[in-house]
Amino acid sequence: MSWPEAPVLRAQRIRTLLGLAVATLCAGLVGASPPAAPCGGGERIAGPVTDPAAYVDPFIGTRDEGNTFPGAAVPFGKVQLSPDTTGSSTGYDRDSRRIRGFSAVHLSGVGCGIGGDLPAMPTTGDITSTDNDTYASGFQHRNESASPGSYKVALDDYGGTQAELTAGTHTGHQRYTFPSTGKANVLLNSGQALHKVTGSSVRVLDERTIATRVTGSGFCQGTEPYTVWAVTRFDRPFDSYGTWDGDKVTEGSGSSEGGGRRGAYARFDTRGGDRDVEAVTALSYVDAEGAARNLDAEGGRSFDEARDAAHRAWQKRLGAVRVSGGSEERLRVFYSSLYRALLHPNTGEDVDRRYRGWDQKVHRAKGHTYYQNWSLWDTYRTQAQLLALVAPRESRDMALSLLDVDEQGGWLPRWGYATRETNIMAGDPVTPFLTNAYQQGLLTGDGEAERAYRALKKNADGVPPADSPYLGRMANKEYIEKGWIPYEPDRKRDKPGSPDFRHSGSATLEYAAADGALAAMARDLGHTDDAERYAERSRNYRSLLDPRTGFARPRTADGTFAGPSDPARSKGFHEGTSSQYTWMVPQDVSGLVSRMGGRKAAEKRLDSFFAYDRLTEDPRGTANDEWVAGPYDYYGADTYNPQNEHDLTAPYTYLSTGSPWKTSEVVEAARCRFTDAPDGVTGNDDLGTMSSWMVLSSMGIYPVTPGDDVWGLNTPAFDRIELTLDRDFYPRGRFTVDAERGDAADRYIRSVSAGGRDTSRTWITTDDIRRGGSLDLRLGASPSRWGTGEDDA
Repeated sequence: MSWPEAPVLRAQRIRTLLGLAVATLCAGLVGASPPAAPCGGGERIAGPVTDPAAYVDPFIGTRDEGNTFPGAAVPFGKVQLSPDTTGSSTGYDRDSRRIRGFSAVHLSGVGCGIGGDLPAMPTTGDITSTDNDTYASGFQHRNESASPGSYKVALDDYGGTQAELTAGTHTGHQRYTFPSTGKANVLLNSGQALHKVTGSSVRVLDERTIATRVTGSGFCQGTEPYTVWAVTRFDRPFDSYGTWDGDKVTEGSGSSEGGGRRGAYARFDTRGGDRDVEAVTALSYVDAEGAARNLDAEGGRSFDEARDAAHRAWQKRLGAVRVSGGSEERLRVFYSSLYRALLHPNTGEDVDRRYRGWDQKVHRAKGHTYYQNWSLWDTYRTQAQLLALVAPRESRDMALSLLDVDEQGGWLPRWGYATRETNIMAGDPVTPFLTNAYQQGLLTGDGEAERAYRALKKNADGVPPADSPYLGRMANKEYIEKGWIPYEPDRKRDKPGSPDFRHSGSATLEYAAADGALAAMARDLGHTDDAERYAERSRNYRSLLDPRTGFARPRTADGTFAGPSDPARSKGFHEGTSSQYTWMVPQDVSGLVSRMGGRKAAEKRLDSFFAYDRLTEDPRGTANDEWVAGPYDYYGADTYNPQNEHDLTAPYTYLSTGSPWKTSEVVEAARCRFTDAPDGVTGNDDLGTMSSWMVLSSMGIYPVTPGDDVWGLNTPAFDRIELTLDRDFYPRGRFTVDAERGDAADRYIRSVSAGGRDTSRTWITTDDIRRGGSLDLRLGASPSRWGTGEDDA
């Protein structure tokens, strides 16, 4: 069925058709565009990068709501020791000029206040305030530096005191170099954080050691409280110490406990020539004993030894991906993105393997490392697939950790922080996350696949009870009965989180995509009846397609389409519009294309969506001016939003319309949005999701069907990408992508060879990566007929 053109698109129709005309003039080709200057220009570095860590800039994304942090961490570590600036609810803001402390817990790219537990702050002189906004110090960026696993800054207000940070898996290491003074202080603030602290305690254990406990909640609409314990050990005895309760500071006090502002200080005399004070803080979400064991295991190294170990850990991780043939700017963007993609999820267990489960009981990990912190609505689209390639061992353990959450807490989560569910974001993101682990060959242990399937089936067919803190598929009853979730924005709810009835349009699409992923897993495991049932439910997206407009719209309980028909001003979509969400049907792209009137009609719609006519002339300008630009400009737009997750796959829809060269052009324009400047991350990074998009799209392979093992192809940003893979999961141990250019104008894929065999398909599978070991892309200055056939999509 072909729909009439929506009114909102008519204004762009003439210029779009002109662009299409230009794109079909070259004889012998199915389409071509005048070459535009690529992003990230400059002299290209020919050979493979020898030290990828040298190209990482942790300050990228610290401005314009990227919400990254520049401090110290190791890959997937429990501790992220980083500065918090005044005025920021998420940690560090490049435009702030005051630091209020160096706290031990951060999540990269979150949009709401979370973490920031136990900010430590070096000061000098008398302690006249216990509020970290007041005792914060000015600093200057010229006196600040960061690299993977390391951070350093000088504090203007305290005689230029220098703070240096590094980290281990369970520990944060600090070195403070004070001026010569008899009152060099280190403040440990247990009562303030980036989230709401509901209670805390500090105890001076001996002349070198202070124990703390922080209980709090927060993150967007709030969560059940969680608790983190810490022990901080200094490398030298205190000269004096004390605690505070609110504004009252008591010298010599050994403890303080309760609500409000609380903390402890340790004071040192640095007039004798030794002006360095080192400290190590260990964290545990289990108990104080767990923090002490973590400290004993990792706290014996000097600061320099810990920093060197952190740097080596990053060199090893980043060195598994070697690229050649990019400019220095593109190399900084690429490796900084890969760095951020490897920060989360985080080790949840202590060195003795104990962890606190979501039933709030203590468990011991067996057979896998236990991880926590799950931004699933974001990461299931890109980061999960990237980690399956470059960190499959950890990726497997992450999947098994989610199954632990289900068994101990009763249900699978949406967005988990520490030991609690937040219920943030709509839909069912855990299903494609876990089916991805299965499809990538990670769940091959005895009974692991069936264990995952049982948990997913319970989640897909049920609703958590009222006394459960989980939302799960809260609208599942209506979704299964009707084929859509009714639009009921004012429906009463008894749990915090993101209500699917308010975001019924996007939630229906999310449920349907999850059903499609689960259907494939059920079919593989021999659950034929389930597979057919989930496959039928995966087509529920069709119930939202309005034949009058050609766009998805929410429906009320009686089936009436709800909200404005203008897809740019639609209602019922979470952080987006109908124009953007209509493309989010990864489980049935060919079916969606068919319902749009076929490949040419869908291509025309895509051209308007991406402002393709201008894009061919000016990709960077189009990405900045025509597409959605603001990090929180969710509504009122009919063009592509590269700032948010829901239509990240949309550029790859051209692979299904017989015009794959347009995918390469749009992806290149989207890559323009990522730079090596502090505002160089597009939107919130969301625990590495946007960074993973950048890495995968730069490599030329992208997970077009989340929850499956299909990778769409586009022109890479580099001439060669070499992946060193874990042989336990990828027996060949290596995968390379070659796309050498004769000159900068060679930007189109002319032909493809996968594992030595030519293919016209616009996609490969994980088995191709596992068995073939190579992907060779022959590029040219104009498109060819590669990937244009019906069977190539």
